[in-house]
Amino acid sequence: MTQTTDRGTGAERRDARAAAAAPDASGAFTHRQIMTILVGLLLGMFLAALDQTVVSTAIRTIADDLQGYDLQAWATTSFLITSTIATPLYGKLSDMYGRRGFYLFAIAVFVVGSMLCGLADSMYQLAAFRAIQGIGAGGLMSLALAIIADIVPPRERSKYQGWFMAVFGTSSVLGPVIGGFLSGQSSILGITGWRWIFYVNVPLGILAFAVVFKVLHLPHTKREHRIDFPGALALITFLVPLLIVAEQGRTWGWSSTGALVCYALAAVGFVLFVLAERAYKDEALLPLRMFKNRTFAVSSVGSIVLGAGMFGGILLLPQYLQIVHGSSPTVAGLQMIPLVLGIMTGSVIAGQTTARTGKYKIFPLVGTVFIVAAMLALSVVVGADTSVWTLVPFMLLMGLGLGFNFQPVILAVQNAVSPREIGVATSSVTFFRQMGGTLGTAVFLSVLFSTLPGRIDDAYTAAQADPAFQQAAAANPDQLEQLQGAGSDLGDTSFVQSIDQALAAPFKTGFADSLDLVFLIAACVVAVGFFVLVFLPQLALRTQSGIQAAQAGEDEAPASPADSPADSPAVASAHAAGAAAPTSVEPPVDDADRTAETPDGGPGGRHSARD
Repeated sequence: MTQTTDRGTGAERRDARAAAAAPDASGAFTHRQIMTILVGLLLGMFLAALDQTVVSTAIRTIADDLQGYDLQAWATTSFLITSTIATPLYGKLSDMYGRRGFYLFAIAVFVVGSMLCGLADSMYQLAAFRAIQGIGAGGLMSLALAIIADIVPPRERSKYQGWFMAVFGTSSVLGPVIGGFLSGQSSILGITGWRWIFYVNVPLGILAFAVVFKVLHLPHTKREHRIDFPGALALITFLVPLLIVAEQGRTWGWSSTGALVCYALAAVGFVLFVLAERAYKDEALLPLRMFKNRTFAVSSVGSIVLGAGMFGGILLLPQYLQIVHGSSPTVAGLQMIPLVLGIMTGSVIAGQTTARTGKYKIFPLVGTVFIVAAMLALSVVVGADTSVWTLVPFMLLMGLGLGFNFQPVILAVQNAVSPREIGVATSSVTFFRQMGGTLGTAVFLSVLFSTLPGRIDDAYTAAQADPAFQQAAAANPDQLEQLQGAGSDLGDTSFVQSIDQALAAPFKTGFADSLDLVFLIAACVVAVGFFVLVFLPQLALRTQSGIQAAQAGEDEAPASPADSPADSPAVASAHAAGAAAPTSVEPPVDDADRTAETPDGGPGGRHSARD
């Protein structure tokens, strides 16, 4: 009898905890509940964001230790492939079956992948385990943003989403610092230092899992759906060759046989994906009708263009600091702090202003102008002897532009689609931005390394008349011989810091000149994004969260698509009853700018359940 009572008491306590973490009858969460949930989401996002910067800093040390220097790119490529493919899958499946289970699954897979990476004995094993890690990482960021959309109304959401940008910015600074420190240790507690880069994810991941498991209880409307397996397979066929050639094309050659095969496979995969999505219609992995929504279409195209320009440009600043200024990865991370401060400041300004005014369109436009201005300035001022302090205002300006861009675009899309499509819409924009960043990085690195030999040769030719260079060459013939052909063999640039700096100066000049060209091209690419975002509609922000809107929409069927945009079920009820819409709810918006929900058989064909 006592055991039965104890079990009953334990079940009652669990039910009480779940009830305390759940929304009220209207679907609203308190500020305290939101902040508690936010802690778990931020821990998950921090894991994914930190991992990429930490590993990129330490990958050369890892590759040397595992005797696979020439295979190091595959450890990055495998992670990128699985995380990119998983992102839209998480969005669609979480819309269908609820967010909580998939977010917990993403954290668990990421933790398991991290543990396996720490145990890797070869680069092949590391690449395979990084692929597992990427499956988890694909859901950590997109699902976190979708969950916030579920529990916070768009009018207030940007204030909370600013925390995500703070985590993103912090990880970009901490990553190189942590990666440089851990990879620089021969051993910690008897374990090789670089392995702790992956092991530190384990306790953080377990903590994030525990917090999310305890506090995240979202009501969800379950619906019967077909799963778009053909679309998923076609997406894999499209993306895997494209990502492989983006990462390996510079090594293979962009017109090599391997690259051409990848292009052909990607083209076939794309055609098959479009055909599958047309066949599955609303149940597709990425419903094609969503592109009829002007906000979604503009945001998707803008994310590709801005992702290419922004990430391609940002990648090169740390390389400049390390190669030209001789900064270690740790120091280079600290020197990038002005960029992070700009991101955080821009996110706070955009979030608070949007919450007060309800206007979001201005921020992506102004942010794009800031990024273009910063990159144009960098293309002019970056040189072999440019002071780091000279770069600070331009890094700050670029950071402000990034902070103005990231969250308002996500917010616009979440606000423009129906509540039950928030997951697929959020993950799609994240997916397009990541694809743009990957392609931009590949293109800009290709431009850098294809122009570098000629620029370095020109700089060395010009230096021949410099007495300081002549004196250093006469005193260090062995170093001069080492420099021969340095522009065409860039597998290791560490020698630049160890030789006579008079001899190294032309190499640094050539590198800086090539970087100027890359920044100029990146500025032009981002400028295209401005003209795309001009067409972004400015819609009234909903005052209901995704859960509130979904619950209200279940109580009464819409009167007609024209009268009831998907985000305003209260307006539909008022029109259906012949009454005026309440003043606290936004007026209807044209269907071209906001996706209406497609009827799915009415309330009788679905039931409500908690995640």
